[in-house]
Amino acid sequence: MVRMTKMPLNLTSMELPALVSDWWDEINESTKWQDGIFYTLCAAYALVSSVALIQLVRIELRVPEYGWTTQKVFHLMNFIVNGVRAIVFGFHRQVFVLYPKVLTYMLLDLPGLLFFSTYTLLVLFWAEIYHQARSLPTDKLRIFYVSINAVIYFIQVCVWVYLWIDDNSVVDFIGKIFIAVVSFIAALGFLLYGGRLFFMLRRFPIESKGRRKKLHEVGSVTAICFTCFLIRCFVVVLSAFDADASLDVLDHPVLNLIYYTLVEILPSALVLYILRKLPPKRVSAQYHPIR
Repeated sequence: MVRMTKMPLNLTSMELPALVSDWWDEINESTKWQDGIFYTLCAAYALVSSVALIQLVRIELRVPEYGWTTQKVFHLMNFIVNGVRAIVFGFHRQVFVLYPKVLTYMLLDLPGLLFFSTYTLLVLFWAEIYHQARSLPTDKLRIFYVSINAVIYFIQVCVWVYLWIDDNSVVDFIGKIFIAVVSFIAALGFLLYGGRLFFMLRRFPIESKGRRKKLHEVGSVTAICFTCFLIRCFVVVLSAFDADASLDVLDHPVLNLIYYTLVEILPSALVLYILRKLPPKRVSAQYHPIR
């Protein structure tokens, strides 16, 4: 009797992984599922891009006299990054079969680099606030930001050019590790300056509603961005060592959906919501672009 009652349970436990694997493969290989998932990503990115554009227009109408502030540039870059992603996933059928393959890598990786530049702009802004509060020089921070970005783009272009000339698996591996390192640097940047600014605000002696809101803003954005860049780093490293975790192929739609939702769509939507407040109409001398 014992053997008879346990046998179905044993069979179920043995067959369950196989059933899950079959289900996963069926979705990945299904044209309908592929189209549905990638068009869903396209729509999500288009929505986030539209929100960023609307917010940019609202800010421009509110304070047109300030030109291109950090806040406006941040929203413009969000609009561009998410808009490019929407176009890429909208034409996923064409993108994933481009030849040479490096063209696909370029269309998938370039928005990721732009995402890095967009959100490290927040790190730059926080670094400037922190340095000003500590009476430290700020004149070299923007130069450092531009230099870091220039070096990153230069190295990435070199990788693309080499892959165009010679589609080498070793260089492809190096390129993925490079993206992972860039993501890790971004995560550290948020942890360093987001953390510094957060604890500096906590030590601020005057208790006020504005201070509490700024604490919540800095803490939330730091946690969101640190997490998303860390996830990106981990997944890219995993894909470099495991072809089954590759994001550069059409037949991994579920993995792409999870990945891009966690590292770009959700973080962008949350950060745009947190930073939704418009600058005041009457701007004082102490006005900071991002609020």
